[in-house]
Amino acid sequence: MVKISNDFLDVMISEQGAELKSIKNKAGEEFLWIGDPNVWAGQAPVMFPICGGLKDDKYVHNGKEYTLKKHGFARHSKFEIIRSEKDYAAFLLTPTDETKAMYPFDYEFVVSFKLDGNKIAITYAAKNLGTDDMYVSFGCHEAYYCPEDGGIENYKVVFDKPVTLKAYDLDGNLVKHSYNTVLENGTELDLDYKYFAIDALVFRDIPFQAMTLAHRNGEKKLRVDFEGFNYCMLWTKPNAKYICIEPWAGTPDPVDADGILANKMGINKVKGGDTFALTHTITIY
Repeated sequence: MVKISNDFLDVMISEQGAELKSIKNKAGEEFLWIGDPNVWAGQAPVMFPICGGLKDDKYVHNGKEYTLKKHGFARHSKFEIIRSEKDYAAFLLTPTDETKAMYPFDYEFVVSFKLDGNKIAITYAAKNLGTDDMYVSFGCHEAYYCPEDGGIENYKVVFDKPVTLKAYDLDGNLVKHSYNTVLENGTELDLDYKYFAIDALVFRDIPFQAMTLAHRNGEKKLRVDFEGFNYCMLWTKPNAKYICIEPWAGTPDPVDADGILANKMGINKVKGGDTFALTHTITIY
């Protein structure tokens, strides 16, 4: 476990999965879900090298079929700590024989955390160490604590400008092309457990680059900025006391996916020697 801190925040990160384990202000208030295994043991798993599920958990690359489970393997992998300073930490994941059987590329995947006042900047950087094109997705899955009685229904998500939110329907781990409009040209979505009776709210080609989680009385809790991410999910379990805000540079397979990795919806092509990197920022109020 690595701790980073400054005058505003104390943050804990595990080598296992490079996963956030705690975000506290100096008053000791916890902003991250506590990971109760009786509800959901996760807290902030990192998605890599895919986000969501594949059709039949399989894909084809260069004529060979591979099996890769939902959200990839980073969350189950131990990262190497490559930098640990008072307000900064970076974690490295490289291939193993086991992961090569699931994902054949040579890469360095670095997850770094930087504190700046009341903000945490989290950067994912996937470097292609090979010469052929690499295909990759990554994303976050942070669960924010809503500890009061009533859980998430005390809260709303607020947008910087009016948006229309189309939540795409799910078929197991796959996304349908049909959707329901949960917000029409508005700036606030009141959270309700009914939205998560099946699974998640899946937003594609998102018309926003930030969400603020606020109490329904208007008091802000936190904000997540995610410029460059094309997909976003909201997720919780029925009656659980957390809401996940999940910017993804990738998406689950559609129901009619052809299984070819290079054709996968939302996949990012990284040329040999290049790095694909994005940052999302959590602001604690």
